Formats: sequence, C-alpha cells, structure tokens
Amino acid sequence: MKACVRLLRQAAPASAVVAGLIAVLIGTTSSAAIVFTAARSAGATSGELASWMLALGIGMGVTCIGLSLRYRVPIVTAWSTPGAALMVSSLEGATMAQAVGAFVVSAALITLCGVMGWFERIMDRIPGALAAGLLAGVLVQFGTQLFSTMHGSFTVVFPMFAAYLLCRRWLPRYAVITALAVGVAAAAAGGSLGLGNVKFAVAAPVFTAPEFSWQVIVSVGLPLFVVTMASQNMPGVAVLRNDGYSVPVSPLIGWTGGVNLLLAPFGCFGLNLAAITAAICTGREAHEDRDKRYLAAVWAGVFYLCVGIFGGAVASLLTALPAALVLGIAGLGLLGTIAGSLTSALSDDKWRESAVVTFLATSSGVTLLGIGSAFWGLLAGLLTALATRGSRRVRGSTSQRHTVQAESPKRSPGQA
Repeated sequence: MKACVRLLRQAAPASAVVAGLIAVLIGTTSSAAIVFTAARSAGATSGELASWMLALGIGMGVTCIGLSLRYRVPIVTAWSTPGAALMVSSLEGATMAQAVGAFVVSAALITLCGVMGWFERIMDRIPGALAAGLLAGVLVQFGTQLFSTMHGSFTVVFPMFAAYLLCRRWLPRYAVITALAVGVAAAAAGGSLGLGNVKFAVAAPVFTAPEFSWQVIVSVGLPLFVVTMASQNMPGVAVLRNDGYSVPVSPLIGWTGGVNLLLAPFGCFGLNLAAITAAICTGREAHEDRDKRYLAAVWAGVFYLCVGIFGGAVASLLTALPAALVLGIAGLGLLGTIAGSLTSALSDDKWRESAVVTFLATSSGVTLLGIGSAFWGLLAGLLTALATRGSRRVRGSTSQRHTVQAESPKRSPGQA
C-alpha cells in the first residue's frame, strides 16, 4: 500500500497536476470561443463542432503525453489561436470539405518543415537574448492583466494575489495552487461561478472527406501554415530554450504536423507548440526539480484528452468560469517565467538593445498581413541587432586603430 502511495506521489505531484490543469484551463478558456466561431464560419453543425473539439483535444493530449514522455521535457502543445482567428473571416463561403482540404495542406507543410529540418536551422540562428525578449513580450500581457482585472473584479483577484504572496513567503511550492483555490472560493461566494449550467456529453467523431480548392488553399491553408509557424511554433521553441531545455526541434514540429494531418478530416485545423501554457509547465511552480517538470505537461495532456472526449460540454463549462479568475491565475502562474525571461533578455550588454526592441514590438500586439506580433517583434529585434552590432564593430575597430597609432613609438629620421 505504501509503495502504491509513493508511486502515485511520484507520478502525480500536486504542483504538476495543478500546473497541467491551469495550462489547459487557460488554453481553452482564452480561445475556445474563437474556435467555435471559426467552425460556424464553415457551416459546422453541432455534431461537427463537437468533433472539432474531440479531434483537437485528442491531438493535443496525445502529443503532450507522447512527446513529454519521449524526451522527459515539459512539451505542451495547443491549437493555433491566430489560425482560428484567421479562419473566422477567411472561411466565409467555403464548405466544410474545402476547409478540411486547407487543414490538410497546412498540416502537410508543417510536417515537411519538421522532416526536412528547415525550421530548426532558422531557430538555431536566433540569439538567446532575443528569444527571451520574444517570450517576455508574449507573456507580459498576462502579468499586466493580473492587476487590470482588479478594477472590476477586486473581490476575486485581490484575494488570489494576497494568498499567492503569503504562500510565497511560507509555502512557495503551493502558492499557485492556493491562489486558484482562493479564487474559486471567492467567485463562488460572489455568485459569479455558475457550475449549475454545465451539461456533460460525450463527443463523437465526424469524418469529412477533404476537397482541395485552390482558392481556399491560398486564402486559408497557406496563411494558416505561416501564422502557425511564425506566431505559435517560434515562441513555443523560445519557451523551452529559455528554461534551458535542449530538445531537437525538428521531431517536435514533425510529430505535431503529422498528428494534425491525421486528425484534419475530423476538424483538427492546427496543432503547434504552446508558448503561454507551456511556460506554466516549465516554471518552478510546476515542480521544484526541473527534471520532473515534464509531468506537468503529461497531466496537461490528460486534461486535454478529457476536453476532447467531453467536447460537447466545453462551451457550457467555459461560461461557468469568470474571466477574472482565469486571467488572475494565468498572471500569477507566469510571474516567475516573465521575470526569468526579462533577466535573460537584459543580461548580455551586446544584445540588450535588440532584446528590448524585440520585447516592446512583441508586447505591442501588432498584426500585419495576418501574422501576429511574435514574428514582427523577432524581425524588429534582428534588424536592430544587425544595425547596432555593425556600428559597434565599426566604432570598436576605429577606436582600436587610434589606440594602436597612439601607442606606436615615434620613429627618428634615421629609422627605416
């Protein structure tokens, strides 16, 4: 009996389980409504909508569990939120079969990038300080929303913040867990937690044969591929590398693309490496031992499987949770990661200015050509690095030349 209890504690430490739950909670509540709207744009029925959630949940669950156990690294996957937002307007007038055809093309291109190693070669050339600035820019909005939500939901968010601070002083390992419990209790006491309307129903898969329309492929499939790689997979790799996890990128991209390709006929429109939710599982709050933090990603996968199986109940469950509770626990869970990212971004003087530009441009939330701020922030940082490091080399070489001239001995007229 004692051996069973010990094994359970090793496989399911409380901090890792809660980190996985928070990651799934944030991942679904923050963008599930966008996914629903995108499905409706393609004329999805209620059964097809539930099938989308089933396919996405199974895809994320299988990749989270499989890749994390394979590499012993907290690898969290997610659906492509920018991709879903893109489809809301792009799928107007397209049939479900044509939409699935676009999903297949996008997933095939992502798989090809993983198999050929193109994406990893690009990521290997990005300086660590810029990757850290990129990550900090992606996450900073959650840190600020922790405090901005207090304006309208003070009785929910402030008790969470106070509980977090008290636990950081005496029980740091359980700070986020306690804050979540306090937030749920505060929301229930204030009457903003409506669990009574939640209806559980098991989702069934609905197969849709793909139809390849070049117009839909150009307007949906290719942009979905670009947005997923630039705005999702790139920050996802930055999260892992910022926390010191060295894992081959190509297999991760290849497997997520392959699973996406397999599940596309059932509504899996885009799978990618997670950034925001992954940061919750890679931080110290997930587990004191960084080598055991992969368990948080495994549990996130378990919860994603539950989301997929009960896809029909997700919408009603999401409406039961107040937005302030979700934003508050997200901000608290990411405080450590934001601090670590800023430290890494600013620690090296030669990359500091370009890292700050990356951080500012990414946190601005600018979107151009349908591509999110993560890509443009990194591009701005790289351009800044090229400009400033080039001018620094010129100044350095000029200064060195003047120094050599000043220190060289003066020759007498008779010297050659």
